[in-house]
Amino acid sequence: MTLSLVVIFFLCTFLLAAVAVVVADALIERHAAGGMVTLDVNAEPPAPEFLGDSALLRDQELSTISPLAKLLEQFDFIDGLGNQITEADLNWSVGRVTGLMLLFAAVGFAIGNAVYWIPLLGKMALGVLVGLIPYFYILKKRSKRLFLLQEQFPDAVDTMARAMRAGHPFAGALDLAATQAANPLGRELRKTFTEGAFGMPWEQALENLTRRVRLQEIAIFASAVQMQSRTGGNLAEVFDKLSENIRESAAVRGEVRSFSNQGRLAGNILTVLPVGIAAALVTVNPTFLNPLFEEQVGRYMLTGACCGLVLAHFVIRKLVDIRL
Repeated sequence: MTLSLVVIFFLCTFLLAAVAVVVADALIERHAAGGMVTLDVNAEPPAPEFLGDSALLRDQELSTISPLAKLLEQFDFIDGLGNQITEADLNWSVGRVTGLMLLFAAVGFAIGNAVYWIPLLGKMALGVLVGLIPYFYILKKRSKRLFLLQEQFPDAVDTMARAMRAGHPFAGALDLAATQAANPLGRELRKTFTEGAFGMPWEQALENLTRRVRLQEIAIFASAVQMQSRTGGNLAEVFDKLSENIRESAAVRGEVRSFSNQGRLAGNILTVLPVGIAAALVTVNPTFLNPLFEEQVGRYMLTGACCGLVLAHFVIRKLVDIRL
């Protein structure tokens, strides 16, 4: 059996296993959601209880597959990954994400294994890089969503300030802001209002909001409301000052982002430039780069250059990513 047949057999086997796991996961979730519930009419109704992690609004189970869930509980980074999935507003479990990452890594390693001139270290690096694609997608979705929430939040604070000056209590002002705000902010404010309407203390509901949306503006807003509930004061004026400060902070972030865009553009050009030069050399003289593919030392040099290029791209992105 040739190497290509081994790679194809391995890839097909892994894909079939992954599809079976995903289908089983979906069927188990559907069965759990649509199953019949047996009620005991003689039993006393349970007292309402609200958990600190807001389990009423979101399933915090790592995976519907018990062995996988127990395995994932042993790792510390799982909590951070779960928070990032929640902030990205993706209806994915941690087990599904880790399964996708393993699937992508296997596909990347199989593709690298099919290319004869890539050494073993390069195949492993390619597998790791491809395996991180689902995680990069989560980070991208999370960044876009948090940016949109930052843009929407000052208008929502203004709406609550006007409603409270008109005589509405905080709950009514929050309900009005949740109704008028577009998603995703409207959905998050609606969750907070629903928790408070069902009897959860407002301090706990606001704490859940700050846990779901990890923004400095949301944290300041929750702290202001909690402080006002303890000490008293005009909350409408506090909201006016908060909205003004958030808008000024957004303006400063916009200026910093415009300055850092030059660094991002330079990083993208430096990343694409070596690939473009290599493509031009191959077009002009197809045999010019053959030593890099045919010689063992050339393969290691080419693999190291590719790994260094990818690493340099992320380093430049990190340097120009200025957070305020």
